[in-house]
Amino acid sequence: MDSVSVQAPATVSNVVCGFDCLGFALSEPFDEITVRKTDETGITIIHKDGYGLPTDPHRNVAGVALRAMLDALNADFGFSAEITKNIKPGSGIGSSSASSCGAVVAANRLIGDKFSKLELADFAMEGEKLASGARHADNVAPSIFGGFTLVRSIDPLDIVSIDFPPLFAAVIHPQIEIKTADARAILPKDVPLASAIKQWSNLGSLVAGLSKGEIPLIARSMEDSIVEPVRKSLIPKFDEVKAASMDAGAIGGGISGSGPSIFMLSDSMETAERVAGAMQDVFLQTDIEFNIYVSAIASDGVRIAE
Repeated sequence: MDSVSVQAPATVSNVVCGFDCLGFALSEPFDEITVRKTDETGITIIHKDGYGLPTDPHRNVAGVALRAMLDALNADFGFSAEITKNIKPGSGIGSSSASSCGAVVAANRLIGDKFSKLELADFAMEGEKLASGARHADNVAPSIFGGFTLVRSIDPLDIVSIDFPPLFAAVIHPQIEIKTADARAILPKDVPLASAIKQWSNLGSLVAGLSKGEIPLIARSMEDSIVEPVRKSLIPKFDEVKAASMDAGAIGGGISGSGPSIFMLSDSMETAERVAGAMQDVFLQTDIEFNIYVSAIASDGVRIAE
C-alpha cells in the first residue's frame, strides 16, 4: 500500500469518577488522517484544517508519536502524515489523542501491523506528553481500543477493555479553550482519605455497572467529589447544563477530560437527543458559541477508512 487513511474518534476521559484512568470512544466527531511511507528518513506533517497547529514534527503530537514508532523500528525510512482535524484542539474530547492515535494506527497498517494495540497506545502517549506535559492514556486507550477502557497502570502500560450496555452520549462544547495544563494546575495537591475512599467506591461500582449492564448502578456511581467541584468553575453554566440534562432523562455525566466540553450519558438515542436539546437551551441564554454532538458509544477505536 502507498498510503493508509483512518478516522480517529473523539473520546471522553475521566467519566466523572475515573480521573486519568477511565474513558470511552465516541462514534463522531473524528479526525481524518492519511499516512504515507517515505524513502527519506524523518517525518512530514501536513495540516488540511484551519487551526494553525504546528507542522514541525517535534512540536506536533502526531509527529512525536510517529517518531517514537520509527525509533522502535530503528527505521531507515520515514512517514508523511496529512491531517484534517474535525475535533477542535482544546475541546476536552481527545483532540490530541485522536491525531496521535490515528497517525500510529495508519502507520502500523503500512508496515504490516508489526505492533500491538498496547504498543501503539504507548507510542501515542508521547503525543499526550507533548500536549499536556504528562504521559497519560485515558484518551489514548479508548481511541485505540474502542468502547470503555480502564488504564490500570502507566508503567508498565496496562489497559483493560470493559464490557458495556448500549449507551449514547450528548456532548456540548462551548467555544472557549481550557488548556489541559491549566486545568491540572488547579487540582488539589492532597485529597482527604474519606474523599478518596468515596471516589474509589464510585469508580469500582461504575465499572461493575458497565460490565453487568445495570443502568441504575451506572447512574448512582457517576459522582465525583474530588475533581469536578474544582474544575467546574472553569466552565460557564456547568451546573445548569447538568441539571437540565438530568431533567431531560440523562443517566449522569460531567466534565469531558479537562473541559470545556460537558458530556451526559443516556440509555437510548431518543433520550440523548432530548438531552442535547436541553443543553442547547441553556447555552442559548448566553452569548457563547457552542457545538453539540450526539453519538453512540463506539465499540471500535481508530477505523481504517474505506
